[in-house]
Amino acid sequence: MMKIIVTGSSGFVGTNLVKNLRELKHEVTELDITNGVDITNWEQVKNISGFDIIIHLAARIFVPDSYKFPREMYNLNIGGTLNALELCRMNNAKMIYASSYVYGVPQYLPIDEKHPTVAFNPYCRSKLISEDLCRSYNKDFSVPIVVFRPFNIYGKGLNENLLISLIRSQIIKSGRISLKDPRPKRDFIHVNDAVAAYIKALDYKSDNLEIFNLGFGVSYSVKEIAGMMASNFSADIDIEFSNEVRKSEVLDTVADIALIKTKIGWEPLISFEDGLKGLCG
Repeated sequence: MMKIIVTGSSGFVGTNLVKNLRELKHEVTELDITNGVDITNWEQVKNISGFDIIIHLAARIFVPDSYKFPREMYNLNIGGTLNALELCRMNNAKMIYASSYVYGVPQYLPIDEKHPTVAFNPYCRSKLISEDLCRSYNKDFSVPIVVFRPFNIYGKGLNENLLISLIRSQIIKSGRISLKDPRPKRDFIHVNDAVAAYIKALDYKSDNLEIFNLGFGVSYSVKEIAGMMASNFSADIDIEFSNEVRKSEVLDTVADIALIKTKIGWEPLISFEDGLKGLCG
């Protein structure tokens, strides 16, 4: 049994992770704004002690908000990470940090962890700055840190602004799907597989900063996803695309997950087809 702090515990990944950790009999402390704990407020959290690991999930993740509310985005995503790292330093604890897709337009596919990183929006920049903080705390203070770079996590409870939930919502509400650009392809990983990676990382031993991609290793286009989801509903579903192209669109991303398979012994088990069926029942 470990004593584990989970920040952002009320979020999409956090709720699933906390449930699984408790089922495994770990002692979990939730640090989340919904239970009155602000990870960016050092005075609130500085006396927290007696834990083995912080899994730091707390973040603002909606990219359009990173342009509308940059200060709030940077304050939580960077300031919260700094406070979590400092707690780990003070308590000789380990950190597992949830970063993001940080590679921009790929120079090659599949994308491994050595691929150059690109701060292609303020949200991504906040994650890369936070990764640099992790690197500094590991180098200067010997805090052991695992960084996960998830590509696209999906499953029940996903924010309705994100593609798969948006498609599902449109089908249920109107019986039709209306989207913009059918071309972009993304690598999707089910939330249950992502949670399994975090749990595997609890026992991973390394004094260094270790970075791992979280993905499946296969990409699907917006058009393919819309068709797959429509086929899981009994009624005929009309699908239309406006062909509106988003500025600086990344047309394809595929994760190379060889490193995490080798070092942590994790690999995804839920196929995209099965994962979508679970959302469309």
